[in-house]
Amino acid sequence: MSKRLTLILLFVAWALSSYAQGEQDVYKDTIPVFQGIGVKLDLAMPIIEAARSAGKIQDYEVVINARLLNRFYPTVELGYAMAECGADGGQYKGLGGFARLGIDLAVIKKGVAENNFMVGLRFANALQNYDLTNVKQSVNYWPNQRLDFYDQFRYDCWGELVAGCQVFLWKGLHMGWYGRIKLLITRNAKPGQVMPYYVPGLGYRKDFNWGFNYYIGYRF
Repeated sequence: MSKRLTLILLFVAWALSSYAQGEQDVYKDTIPVFQGIGVKLDLAMPIIEAARSAGKIQDYEVVINARLLNRFYPTVELGYAMAECGADGGQYKGLGGFARLGIDLAVIKKGVAENNFMVGLRFANALQNYDLTNVKQSVNYWPNQRLDFYDQFRYDCWGELVAGCQVFLWKGLHMGWYGRIKLLITRNAKPGQVMPYYVPGLGYRKDFNWGFNYYIGYRF
């Protein structure tokens, strides 16, 4: 009797497993791999930076991503930033561009694809030129000496962990937001180089930084 019961249970388990696998295969077969390209514009960072820097820092970016199998979003984020500041008579001016490459994962498997929670990773890098003028430094026997550093060039890279959501509005129109935690990788300066005050795409130069983006976009 126990042998028959064991055989029956094994058969039921095999049948259920086969059915579940069949349903999964059908589900996969009904979803195309490539499901369009989305383009999004960030509205948050220009407002945030303008508010806290009185318009002396401007940061803009656009996002291009593809949707694969309703869950995977390979992503490219491109932008540029301009920064000016002054303290104790010194002046800083910088301008550069940045790019982030990564992928997002939709947490919810089913439902409307554009309505979802997202988590993802980014690898980012930035190139910029900047000037530091009238900077006060004490060198040997010359206290309070004023120095100028023109045409400084800097490459920086960092990693990001992102999380947020997106919602469907109308046809291909959608919106959403992301919170970001950023870890700076390039922390050392070259001999004779002065570190920049602001890094495009990263923000104020810190080993750990954060960011917030509010996007509106269209999926083709």
